[in-house]
Amino acid sequence: MPRLILCADDFAFSHGTSRTIVALAQAGKLNATGCMTALADWPGDAAMLRDVPDHVEIGLHLTLTLEAPAIPMPELAPDGRLPPIGVLAAAARRRALPLEAVRRAVAAQFDRFAQAMGRPPAFVDAHQHAHVLPGIRAIVLAETAARAPSAWVRTCTDRPLAIAGRPFRGKALASAYHASGLHRAAAAHGLACNAGFAGHYGFAGDYAAVFPAFLRHPGERHLVMCHPGDGARDHDAIAAARPIEAAALRALPISDMAAACGLSYPT
Repeated sequence: MPRLILCADDFAFSHGTSRTIVALAQAGKLNATGCMTALADWPGDAAMLRDVPDHVEIGLHLTLTLEAPAIPMPELAPDGRLPPIGVLAAAARRRALPLEAVRRAVAAQFDRFAQAMGRPPAFVDAHQHAHVLPGIRAIVLAETAARAPSAWVRTCTDRPLAIAGRPFRGKALASAYHASGLHRAAAAHGLACNAGFAGHYGFAGDYAAVFPAFLRHPGERHLVMCHPGDGARDHDAIAAARPIEAAALRALPISDMAAACGLSYPT
């Protein structure tokens, strides 16, 4: 039976976001979360994950944009702040990234995950999907294969008909385009990927109303990304959306909705 993976990105983005994610997982409203181990709140917030149910997958949400790097990276973050995704993507397309610095940053975030959790991540992806970019993709796949060979890697692709049947098709198609070929590249490293991907919307409006569309035309391992939190951190472009998502997830009958779409959803 196809499975729903409802994944909260950005654990350790702030203490409030981490607390929100843990509470949702305990309530059966999430079954995966990706951790930003490069961030200052990670070592302390990681302890909260001891209180989530065993079936909740804990993954690594690599951070290569916008935040302070986990280690000094003057080549990519000369002012102490990683670049926006547009700048990173443009450099990746020009083959102008400092790939050795990227490799060190990725390795450091794997290290920080292992130090706090005592095990490899269950899956690997990246903030703003930076892991799919040229050059970065190869580094992430190689590091995952070496450090977490049982992990799966997020691909942002889906079947064209599935994308067409959901809202915000433009955003979904752009993500799918940038992730093209990732499933094949992951398989060459012996790594699995999700099969089905949704969660794109405009970070505005009624999240509870748009959520059911994410479950349409599901794949066999259907991944839906979400970003619940408390919205309290400064310089957060989606701060207003985070508590709205959290409230909607608390209220929605996730298990029943998944079952109606032919998806298993362990809680």
